Amino acid sequence: MDRGWREHLVAESDGTMRIRAHGAMKADARMITDAAHMKRHADDRGPEQLVNTAAMPGIVGEAWAMADWHYGYGFPIGGVVATDTEHGEQGGAISPGGVGFDINCGVRFLALDATVDDVPNLKKLAGRLAGRIPAGGSGKGGVDISSQNLQDILQRGAHAAVDLGHGLHEDLASLESKGLMETTEASISQRALERGLRSLGTLGSGNHFLELQTVGQVVDEPTAAAWGLYEDQIVAMIHSGSRGLGHQVCTDHVRQLEASYKLQGGMWHNDTWDYHLPDRQLAAAPVHSKQGQAYLDAMNAAANFAFANRAVLADRLRTVLRLEMGVDGEARTLYDVAHNIAKMETHVVHGKSCSCCVHRKGATRAFGGDHPDVAAQFSATGQPVIVPGDMGNGSWIMAGSTKGSNQAFGSSCHGAGRALSRSQAKKLLDGKALKRELESRGVRVHASTPNVLSEEAPDAYKDVDEVIRLTANAGLARPVARMNPLAVIKG
Repeated sequence: MDRGWREHLVAESDGTMRIRAHGAMKADARMITDAAHMKRHADDRGPEQLVNTAAMPGIVGEAWAMADWHYGYGFPIGGVVATDTEHGEQGGAISPGGVGFDINCGVRFLALDATVDDVPNLKKLAGRLAGRIPAGGSGKGGVDISSQNLQDILQRGAHAAVDLGHGLHEDLASLESKGLMETTEASISQRALERGLRSLGTLGSGNHFLELQTVGQVVDEPTAAAWGLYEDQIVAMIHSGSRGLGHQVCTDHVRQLEASYKLQGGMWHNDTWDYHLPDRQLAAAPVHSKQGQAYLDAMNAAANFAFANRAVLADRLRTVLRLEMGVDGEARTLYDVAHNIAKMETHVVHGKSCSCCVHRKGATRAFGGDHPDVAAQFSATGQPVIVPGDMGNGSWIMAGSTKGSNQAFGSSCHGAGRALSRSQAKKLLDGKALKRELESRGVRVHASTPNVLSEEAPDAYKDVDEVIRLTANAGLARPVARMNPLAVIKG
């Protein structure tokens, strides 16, 4: 780890702080932060990891940390790094550590044309959601699919799920990449396939959740109106990813790549590509190499599974809402974003157009309304950016610019970001007391795992309002509306 990065830290006038390139860094690093935020999170190892990511072969622009940055595997959570796909003979690096183990973990946001007054019995509704939404680490409760169904999902993502009767065709235009990543072979290990067969339509554990919320405050009326959002409205967020299938895909490729690196003079070296990296967890391959293409193809297949998984979860949510609320329970998908993904994109870097492999790990796209990948219904507002906070304080929805791209490769934060590790939170926070306190405030909480309430307690997270303020100050996205928790289903 580079522990001398603070000597190279300078404040910029654009809502960021810069770590000037030094040591093995091939580019500067930028953090969405200010002095007060840095001081509050001074012991975080995330900035040290960010410095290491700036050594990625073929990096262009700067290595970025969103305002919700914290320590992760290889890359910090909240890390954004782009590499030039035309760098060298086989293109710049692609790193599984720059995506993470939960490939295409993301959030679907649904809106009802109803308020809390339209809910006949919140306690009953929350209880039925907890019964119908399988949560926890086991993967039990997934929908029955055949091996052929799974292969179709790996190739066609949310489209395959809809064709199987899970979701609506009109949802697809409102999903990032239309819920479909291009894959040629979708070649993943037998173990990954086995894990995927039983977990479609399951929430998972840890920070995954399904949450009913109310729109508490609208701060951008025109954008909220364009999206059909209004104060006191009931909305829902579903936060889940590719489950055990994606974790296995990442594990398989991380093991293979890390085994090809050997420690040499304090750096990890790969002879085949002459790559030198400061941390073995950054293990990477050129994007056009055999290994790079194999990972990219498998990652896209796992991403398709995640899109399908959120489609099934949304379908299960809709079923419960209709049963409990009748016509008032009709829910439409506003947007679905990925926040653990690597994507091939074109960006202008230092005045030149660049074909980039953009790693976003715990970061989401925040594209402008004129970007060709943004659906037509968001052309006047910019892309929705979904930012879960914590189950005690609330969440936000933001928007990308109306035109053009922001300075961080069109990226934004993906949540509040952890302030305490899971082990710290379990030692310091009382999950049972938290549940009593939340329910005294009218927030229904159902958790499948005893420790999860301690691990996911509000005090384990950064202040989401501060993260939103820092993100807006840096011009990455603008706040639209703040949501308050109503019913929480956790793994």
